[in-house]
Amino acid sequence: MPSSVKTYDHIIIGAGSAGCVLASRLTEDKDVKVLVLEAGGWDRDPWIHIPLGWGRILLGRMHDWMYFTEPEPTMNGRRIECARGKVIGGSSSINAMAYSRGHRGDYDRWAEQHNLPGWSYAHALPYFKKQERWEKGPGTYRGGDGPLATRFSDYQDPLIDAYVPAALETGLKWNDDLNGPENDGIGRGQNTIRNGKRCSAAVAYLHPALSRGNLTVEVNALVTRVLIEAGQAVGVEYRKGSETMIARASREVILAGGVINSPQLLMLSGVGDPDALRAHGIKSKVALKGVGRNLQDHVVAYINNVRLQPGPVHRAMRIDRIARELANCYFRGKGLATDLPGGMVSFARVMPDAKVPDVQLLLSAAPLSAGPYLKPFKQPYADGCGGRVVMLHPESRGELTLASADPATPIRIKQNFMSTEREWKTIRAGIRLFREIASKPGMKPFFGEELTPGMARQTDAELDEFVRGSAITLHHPLGTCKMGQASDGMAVVDPECRVHGVERLRVVDASVMPDLISGNINAPVIMIAEKAADLIRGRETLPPVNV
Repeated sequence: MPSSVKTYDHIIIGAGSAGCVLASRLTEDKDVKVLVLEAGGWDRDPWIHIPLGWGRILLGRMHDWMYFTEPEPTMNGRRIECARGKVIGGSSSINAMAYSRGHRGDYDRWAEQHNLPGWSYAHALPYFKKQERWEKGPGTYRGGDGPLATRFSDYQDPLIDAYVPAALETGLKWNDDLNGPENDGIGRGQNTIRNGKRCSAAVAYLHPALSRGNLTVEVNALVTRVLIEAGQAVGVEYRKGSETMIARASREVILAGGVINSPQLLMLSGVGDPDALRAHGIKSKVALKGVGRNLQDHVVAYINNVRLQPGPVHRAMRIDRIARELANCYFRGKGLATDLPGGMVSFARVMPDAKVPDVQLLLSAAPLSAGPYLKPFKQPYADGCGGRVVMLHPESRGELTLASADPATPIRIKQNFMSTEREWKTIRAGIRLFREIASKPGMKPFFGEELTPGMARQTDAELDEFVRGSAITLHHPLGTCKMGQASDGMAVVDPECRVHGVERLRVVDASVMPDLISGNINAPVIMIAEKAADLIRGRETLPPVNV
C-alpha cells in the first residue's frame, strides 16, 4: 500500500529537456504547486558539465537508461544502443550539446501534411527565440534573453581551416548562421554552452527555479502508472526504493519522460492498443493504437581516417596536460575542454526531389575514443579524423512493445532501420559527398588512409555492407506519441499535447513530434515545451512571425 499521498496542481513525469522547461514556466505562477518526478539522480557529476567529457559519457553509458534495440534485421541482426538520459536534465545532460533547429520547411510540413497549422515555422520561431540566449544577441531569427545559452563552436584547428574550402569546392554554400533563414550549406556548429560549461535544460531552466517554494523535485523516483479515474488523470503512483507512493494532481499530469518512457507509461496505465495491453494483463482504459508506434531516429555512418598531423586534442591528452585542461574548464570555464573537436556542420540535399536537406555531415577532428597517455607508461593513441554522415528523413517506422507489465522491465525497441531503397540511396550519397570533400587537395596534409569504410569499398553493395555492420543512431528518437487530429488513427495527442480520450493528461517531449526534422532535436523539444507551458497555463500563445 502507498505510504503517503500528497496533492499538487501539476505533476511532471521526467526532468529531461521538456520537464525542466515546464517546471520552470509553470512555477512562475506563484500560487501553482508543481511536483517533478525523475527516475535518475541529480546532475552533480563533473563530467556532465565539462563539454570535452561528452565522449566519456557516451562510451561509458553514464547516467543512461541503457536501452538497446531488438536485433535489427537490416543491421546484420545487431542490437543497437539507444542512449537516453537518466539524470536531472535528461538527454540534455548527456548529449553533444548541439543546438540545431532544423529547416523551416520541417515545421511547415508538420502544419500541412500532419494538419498541425499551429506548429508551422511561423508559429515555432517565436518559441525558439524565447528559449534562447544567443551569444550574438537578439535578431530576426535569434533570441537574446532566454534561459538557454547558445554559442558558435569555438574549437580551433588547422584541419577546420582546410575543411571549409574543400567543402565549398564540392558545391556546398557557406552559411553564416545554420539557425537563420535556412540551414542549407556549411557553417560553424552551435552549442548549448555557457561560460565554458554545458548549459543543459536543467542548468538553464530547472536549477534557477529550485528556490521557488512551489516547486518540488523528487529524484530516484520511478513512476509506475498514471491514475485514471472516470476518464481523467488524477495522479500517479511511483516507487522510491522499497516504498510505493501516490501523488495526486488537481489540474494536470504531464508526461515528459521522453520517446521511450512516456509511451511505456501510457501502456502501463491502460492507454494504448487494447490487444497488446491484454496480452500483459493490463486493463484497457483508452484505446489508442498509435501509442508506441511511429518510432523514428537518425541513422549515422562513421567515416574514419588516419590523421596525418596530430591535432590540438591529441597534444592536450598527455595526462599532465589534460588534467590541467579539465580543471581549467570546470573551475574557470576556459581552455580546450570547453568545446568538442569538430566545429563544422553541413546540411545538404543529395536526392533530386529533396524539399529540405536530407543529409547532415559532422566533421570529427579527433577520435571519440581519445584518452590520456603518458610515455613510457601508456603510449599515445593513434590520432584520427573523419565525419559522421546522417540520413535525416527516414521513411522507416519502428515501434515499442511491452516486454512485461513490470514498470522496471525495459520496453522492447524495434527501430526497423533502413527499410526502404530511398534511405539506402540517401546515405550512400552522403558517404560519397563526404569522401569527395576529404579528397580535395587542401585536405591531403590532414586526411590519411580511410580506415572505415575503406577505399576498397566503392560499389553500392559494398557501402551497404559497411552500413549494415557499423551504422548506429545519432540519438534523435521521436514520434511514439504522435501529435495529430483525432481523425488521425495514429495520433496520441492533439495539437495542444493533450492525450486523446483522457482529460487532464498531456505528453510534452520528443515523442509528440510527428516526424524527424533536418537536424538535432533538443532545441525543438524545448520549443515544444515552451509553447506547451503557455497552453497549460491558459495563456495566449505567442503570435506567429512570418519572415
